[in-house]
Amino acid sequence: MTSSASLAQLDLDHLFHPATDLRGHRQAGPQIWERGEGVYVYDSEGRKYLEGMAGLWCTALGYGEQELVDAAAKQMSKFCYGPLFAGKSNEPSIRLAAKLSEWVPIEGARFLFGCSGSDANDAQVKLVRYYFNAIGQPRKKKILSRGNAYHGITLATAALTGLPAFHRHFDLPGDDVIHLTSPHYYRQGHAGESEAEFVERLAGELESVIEREGADSIAAMFAEPLMGAGGVIPPPAGYFDRIQPILEANGILLVDDEVVCGFGRTGNPFGCQTWNIKPATMTMAKALSSAYLPISAVAVPPFMYEAIEEAAGGVGLFAHGLTYAGHPVAAAVACRNLELMEERGIMAHAAEMGELLQAKLAPLADHALVGNLRGKGLIAGLELVADKATRELFPAQNKTAFKVAAACLAEGLVVRALPGDVVAVCPPLIITEAQLAELVEKLGRGLDRVLSGG
Repeated sequence: MTSSASLAQLDLDHLFHPATDLRGHRQAGPQIWERGEGVYVYDSEGRKYLEGMAGLWCTALGYGEQELVDAAAKQMSKFCYGPLFAGKSNEPSIRLAAKLSEWVPIEGARFLFGCSGSDANDAQVKLVRYYFNAIGQPRKKKILSRGNAYHGITLATAALTGLPAFHRHFDLPGDDVIHLTSPHYYRQGHAGESEAEFVERLAGELESVIEREGADSIAAMFAEPLMGAGGVIPPPAGYFDRIQPILEANGILLVDDEVVCGFGRTGNPFGCQTWNIKPATMTMAKALSSAYLPISAVAVPPFMYEAIEEAAGGVGLFAHGLTYAGHPVAAAVACRNLELMEERGIMAHAAEMGELLQAKLAPLADHALVGNLRGKGLIAGLELVADKATRELFPAQNKTAFKVAAACLAEGLVVRALPGDVVAVCPPLIITEAQLAELVEKLGRGLDRVLSGG
């Protein structure tokens, strides 16, 4: 059996870690996860942790769910792989598309499968441009996004992402991407500006950008209902109600990125239902399979599909697709995952636990390190500040949120440090009231450790 130290050295010698401080990793080495059970994970040294981030916002049904293991094994032994190219199909993909049609609030939607949220959002860019070309509006190419947005890491989706670290050194093709002000009232609101006034200012900015660029040049706006990796930022009250009519009046499609919010995270099956959003299309991934296998889906409405089908007929085929799109094993697991959510009442449980989480976290808003506590359902963010009155941030080099995440890890809790000194919490949907209490207690102790300099 390979020792933990040997594995760590092999990691340092051979593995290229994504989204990692590479120099810091070279010095600190990896933490190696060995197994998981329910809402807990165990490292290679046998230490137990409450997984307060559901991996990366994704292990909705927790770890070691035997029903999903069995679904994968059964499908793998029956038919391990078959592409969806050239009209070929497989039963799990068909059943998953049919099941998703019962979940999404887009009547008559068809589903284009992929492997991750990034490739699904990349496909969304291509689809909206294909659609406008098909209906004779070829100038509609530009995409609206927002500061603090996270939509992926492909060339196209990294350009959509509104976080500076995801742009630097990559030379992204961003000429057709326009970033609007982040709907982050705590940070972007002006002194003395009410939340309603802030929303009006953002709506006015949207109208000004459309007038400046020309509505006939803008294809779509990408938006997460609640921003995840950009800082766990819920929209200000009335935000989507205000901007949607502007988009509709100018023929701009609203692409709803549900990668983080989808499948119960905000207290409803989808974030768009929590904030009364009427999307043109939807992107789903992460909790679609509870992360047991990689899979994503784009929900395409009939009006887009019909136009694309007609235009593709002139080409001879719809020339887009991934080798593993609709992978039968991943589709079988995702389908069983959705069935289990239905059979076990996971949406209702997540909504109840979400209210409890927000209530249990509320006292931490008074902690000396916490400037802003925010969230919805089973997702929350704590923005750390050096001065609560002025909202002054800690110097970036302090890496205060990373210190809190490390302190929480020492307490047996996994959380995530995000840009802007935000500590994110996003546990599996199956978490219980007692486990929520454990999460909040350990989070509080982690904050206290950093405050005391420990």
